[in-house]
Amino acid sequence: MDDHLEMGRMLQEPLSDEGYEVELATRGAEAIRLVRSRPFDAVLSDLRMEEVDGFDVLAAVQAVDPEVPVLLMTAFGGVENAVEAMKRGAWHYFTKPFRLDEVLIYLRRALEDRRLRVENRTLRQVAGRSGLGALVGHSAAMRSLYELVERVAHSGASVLIRGESGCGKELVARALHTEGERAAEPFVAVNCTALPPALLESELFGHVKGAFTGATTARRGLFVEADKGTLFLDEIGDMPAELQAKLLRVLEDGEVRAVGADASRTVDVRIVAATHQELEARVREGRFRADLFYRLNVVTLRLPPLRERREDIPLLIEHFIARARGRNARSKVTGFSPEVIAALGGMPWPGNVRELENLVERLVVLVPRETVELADLKLHAPEVEPEAHPLVLAQEALWPLRRLEGEYITWVVARCGGNKTRAAELLGIDVSTIHRRDREKGSGNPPR
Repeated sequence: MDDHLEMGRMLQEPLSDEGYEVELATRGAEAIRLVRSRPFDAVLSDLRMEEVDGFDVLAAVQAVDPEVPVLLMTAFGGVENAVEAMKRGAWHYFTKPFRLDEVLIYLRRALEDRRLRVENRTLRQVAGRSGLGALVGHSAAMRSLYELVERVAHSGASVLIRGESGCGKELVARALHTEGERAAEPFVAVNCTALPPALLESELFGHVKGAFTGATTARRGLFVEADKGTLFLDEIGDMPAELQAKLLRVLEDGEVRAVGADASRTVDVRIVAATHQELEARVREGRFRADLFYRLNVVTLRLPPLRERREDIPLLIEHFIARARGRNARSKVTGFSPEVIAALGGMPWPGNVRELENLVERLVVLVPRETVELADLKLHAPEVEPEAHPLVLAQEALWPLRRLEGEYITWVVARCGGNKTRAAELLGIDVSTIHRRDREKGSGNPPR
């Protein structure tokens, strides 16, 4: 931004040639209106201008977004102006006349500095997430889940979380704990399939010294550790029958008896259980106690598989990139190309969110550049066979925009199980547009 039009154009053209999208303002007031109307990555401004000067522009940018770098230029290159500009937060200061290559160098550095600042803030936010903030997604299914968690969190009722493996059931359990009245107390988790029955009993209920061979010291057990807090029993459907009966007694009486102990101990624990199995079928088969099922199933939360909330995949990818970069500091990856995101959006994801996170981290570790491309996906994830997606197919032969638009609408409708109302909501269009396209397609007339 410069109050001399020729100077502004002198900068606009080479910056545009370098691939930057440049907005030119010829007055300070005009520049302030622009930065208030939409986001900018960086601002170049003259310092000395009539009425509204570069310091005013600097202050306006900082009020909108303090992390946007402002680079000031002036023909009055005195030390006082330079010091004052830096004191007020200018990222850099140029003295006219300056070289264009110098501007390009410092602009690139400023943009990289901003990117790192934003990324570090994101990493801190990701690392500090808890409760509902740890759940990622804005699909209708996830919004409904958030509402249920908020309502159920303050209840003391037992909760049964149901969903396929890899859906994030423990994250939901932690959200129930963190959002509720027991948040300051312990959250203790155990996987009922990870331990043999005898060891699981000791883990849950504790044991006294000498209760069995190898019990050289006493153990409190997870129920006691979770007293006043929440105990999360993952994959409850695989709990052995003898332990089911003992768990039922704890739920009914609030008392725990350690293995080998003569007396019970009272505990106040909220139970949150999870399973990927159909417990009703296991009850009918006699493999799960009906009375325990009813005790656990006071409130049910169903987690949708990833294939039923594909619109969350881009957001999840961004979230997992940030997490993976936090664990792999030398990685250069900062994002995935639209073609890769489209390809991942078409995968069936039998392993759900966990499978997606593992794949994202693999790419963050192995790809040696900022943007992951389709070739990287084929090289480092050859097992991936995404369903046909218009953006992927259009790489093989360039399509007219009208065809690509129509194919994409058709693809989204299919991803929504044929629900055109839901598809229209995701696409941001009126459902009548989809119906009109269907009629035109059926009549053989090209869409308008």
